Amino acid sequence: MHGAGNDYVYIDCFREKIENPEKIAVWVSDRHKGIGSDGLVLIMPSETCDFRMRMFNMDGSEAQMCGNASRCVGKYVYDEGYTDKEQITLETKAGVKVLDLFPVNGKVEKVKVDMGEPILRSREIPVLWKDENVINQVIDFHPEKYAITCVSMGNPHAVIFMEGIDKLELEKIGKKIENHPMFPEKVNVEFIEVLSPSHAKMRVWERGSGETLACGTGACASLVAAVLNDKLNRKATISLLGGDLELEWIEENNHVLMTGPATTVFQGEMEI
Repeated sequence: MHGAGNDYVYIDCFREKIENPEKIAVWVSDRHKGIGSDGLVLIMPSETCDFRMRMFNMDGSEAQMCGNASRCVGKYVYDEGYTDKEQITLETKAGVKVLDLFPVNGKVEKVKVDMGEPILRSREIPVLWKDENVINQVIDFHPEKYAITCVSMGNPHAVIFMEGIDKLELEKIGKKIENHPMFPEKVNVEFIEVLSPSHAKMRVWERGSGETLACGTGACASLVAAVLNDKLNRKATISLLGGDLELEWIEENNHVLMTGPATTVFQGEMEI
């Protein structure tokens, strides 16, 4: 399945038992020798929520949260008849997420996810920084210097605003920022080009995966960073390489809402 082009292989762990997801993630993600994906997602039962999600990057590392994957999990459990509720709770390593499902003719086409509150304190993101927050701080990544704003949406993000992101050599700079020593758990990197107060476009470098067509948590972090830097309204559309996401940072409860598509590409069996 994919959410705005951010594609993962999903395993139904109500039916299957997976012993080594880290190894399987590396294999299935290989676009030449495997199935081809940005990683692996396990759809699982939960003792505290309606469902549970575990997500692994293409290098086998486990991530705390993926917004696009969470939408696809919501679509799967509804479409497969595991639930008939149009609002469900999902257990993730980044906490409990509430999903609103929008079915059409019995199949979910769009999902809204309450992504919770953004984390801005440096030590909680985590970022090794002298101040409590990292907002529009110029960092030398040798030889490039970028003004970054750091936000966690359950996983760490460094957001950079610039023009001409289509021409950016992301392979070179993304890996360098991801592995910079100021990020002890590495970092996802978003490059944002603001088009209007309610619209921006984004390219993303995901830790452990490289450039992907979309990143839901990254889009949420980017909206927060844009509001903090007076670049976007609290409600805006962010256009990613794989499609558009609708974002809103609610002032009353500090939560970020993300709405976007969820698409099934194919189903099958694999021998592990």
